[in-house]
Amino acid sequence: MVTLKQSEINQLLNAQTKNPHQFLGINQLDQDNVVIRVFEPYAKRIFVESEFLDNEIELDLINDQGLFEKVIKSTELFDYKLNYEGYNEEKWSRKDSYSFAPILSDYDLYLFSEGNHHRVYDKMGAHVITNEGVEGASFTVWAPEAERVSVIGSFNNWDGRVHQMRMLGHSGVWEIFIPHIKEGDLYRFEILTKEEYIVVKSDPYAFYTEMRPANASIVYDYNGKYEWEDQDWMEKRSEINWLEEPISVYEVNLASWARVPEEENRFLTYKELADKLVDYVKDHNYTHVELMPIAEHPLDESWGYQVTGYFSTTSRFGKPEDLMYLIDEFHKNDIGVILDWVPGHFPKDPHGLGRFDGSALYEHLDPRLGEHQDWGTYIFNYGRNEVKNFLISNALYWLDKFHIDGLRVDAVASMVYLDYSREEGEWIPNKYGGRENLEAIEFLQYFNSITHEYYPGILTIAEESTAFEGVSKPTYLGGLGFSMKWNMGWMNDSLEYIEKDPIYRKYHHNNLTFPLVYAFNENFMLVLSHDEVVHGKGSMINKMPGDYWQKFANLRLFYSYMFAHPGKNLLFMGGDFGQWKEWKDTQSLDWNLLEYEPHQKLLDFIRDLNSTYQVERALWEIDFSYDGFEWISCDDVDNSVLSFVRKGKEPDELIVCVFNFTPMERHNYRLGVPKAGYYEEILNTDAEQYWGSNLGNMGGVWSESIPWQDRADSISVTLPPLGGLYFKYKK
Repeated sequence: MVTLKQSEINQLLNAQTKNPHQFLGINQLDQDNVVIRVFEPYAKRIFVESEFLDNEIELDLINDQGLFEKVIKSTELFDYKLNYEGYNEEKWSRKDSYSFAPILSDYDLYLFSEGNHHRVYDKMGAHVITNEGVEGASFTVWAPEAERVSVIGSFNNWDGRVHQMRMLGHSGVWEIFIPHIKEGDLYRFEILTKEEYIVVKSDPYAFYTEMRPANASIVYDYNGKYEWEDQDWMEKRSEINWLEEPISVYEVNLASWARVPEEENRFLTYKELADKLVDYVKDHNYTHVELMPIAEHPLDESWGYQVTGYFSTTSRFGKPEDLMYLIDEFHKNDIGVILDWVPGHFPKDPHGLGRFDGSALYEHLDPRLGEHQDWGTYIFNYGRNEVKNFLISNALYWLDKFHIDGLRVDAVASMVYLDYSREEGEWIPNKYGGRENLEAIEFLQYFNSITHEYYPGILTIAEESTAFEGVSKPTYLGGLGFSMKWNMGWMNDSLEYIEKDPIYRKYHHNNLTFPLVYAFNENFMLVLSHDEVVHGKGSMINKMPGDYWQKFANLRLFYSYMFAHPGKNLLFMGGDFGQWKEWKDTQSLDWNLLEYEPHQKLLDFIRDLNSTYQVERALWEIDFSYDGFEWISCDDVDNSVLSFVRKGKEPDELIVCVFNFTPMERHNYRLGVPKAGYYEEILNTDAEQYWGSNLGNMGGVWSESIPWQDRADSISVTLPPLGGLYFKYKK
């Protein structure tokens, strides 16, 4: 007896149902009978085995495409398993996917639709679980406009008819539990759109993904994979106010920091990096490392900024637990880890988020809101709760599962302005007629408040290239709530200055002084990032004017000026030892340069600069207020000399910083100082040990009661050519 209508059979066979569980599995037919139905096109015979039944019962084949059913006398549903015989006499057994209740609760769905399921990654995607005593995997995906969603994979011959999912109410969330799925199985979601065409998508919440160019998601189980050993670091971090601590960041692209040329130029793995990179960062006294994006991305040349797997650590360097090991090693060496995070846009690759269920789901449909024409990418729809939930939970995921210490948010300007890189007519004003993206601003405020609430002591850092107000102002005061903002103005002005031939620098002295006009408007981080050494801009050492000696002297001088300037600091890899070539993501850094004296001594200088910086509280304790800074002379234009005092919280924590931006040595150069006493020379960029000319002040100078620059006391110092000096006050 066939108990289904032909139309219902067609829905199953053509995979066109939103609720296959109403037809498949075990269902009450009437008060005296149940019916068990199974669709398995690769089985010749199927038997039902149960403690409820006296004997194994064979299902009837009711359609030659593989639809089986049997009516069994019973007043209630019962537990059972299925035994299969294939067409080649193979046999297998498993529980029926359609006999399980939903994994997600109504409360889960409510929080998700509201945008407040902060750890929804524990529910969405694929999870290896034991369900009703059965081992397998749950699969969950959001696709509200889909007509049908199926899990396809290596376990069902990638056949979308076999594991059709059910939509839970009107939530747009589809789910299924598949027994006997194991870690490492490949899967995707096959989606039938309202326009009746099929798209095949990677899992937006997948924890692991195939190595490009393949893109299937991989079932991955975190449980028991890695046991963290960074408890001391994590406890200490939660108590730290990083705004009053030294921060010197080493920015790294893992794909090109170092490679193995004898093995076809392969990447170092996370574990190999744990052996080499951690030691390098520690030996050179950086406080933090910043990793350019390591979420899964299809194109190496995007540097990771076009993400297709927001919850997947890229498989280029190993498994997720290997990344955990790398981060753990950093922490055990007292080094924080900042991760580049990209919530501003995503690529149009067919397996990615774009037009996920046939509709503009994660993005806006209107390209004036939903596309970055310059980058060929989609823009997230920040006003949609489920999209906001996806991004917020992703940020928390990195902080939770990987113990990340900070998130640097890419391209914030492109998020907060509707007219970013657009001409008139190419954008839509907000409801008040303005250019601000109100939904993106609200999202960023929420992101910052929730991450800091859950994880005290973490950093959020904005790459924001405009004068948007309040980027690092607390959200309760109307700001975006970031811990810090990249100081792009300082970077542009100071690089423009230092690239000039010293003979012309006096005409551009304002480039150095103007950034102090706004230096305390935000909590700034000074950056010399990867963006400054690509696309024809030249490497840091090659930006410097002059002969070979002057290039290195200029670079040491510039770095000393940067570290003395108010704000935290970031250097990109290669700039610290004088990489000559522009950075290329396809090549290792030129580590062989360290065989040459000027390069090795530049790196020695960076090591000592970082060390001096960390030790001297005056250089970082009051970075974001005029209380920590005082000009000595900002107007010695003709000599191209700049001098100021950095101050700590204690009255005697004073460092006089003076910089000679010409190759002329200057003797008996007088500086007014804030207090009488001894001024110890704690850093000289011209020291012989750094490949300088070794001109200096014999360890320090005593002040004299000679009024100068509106101060009662002064010091007379020797300024080396292209030299930077730090003098520490001794009472």
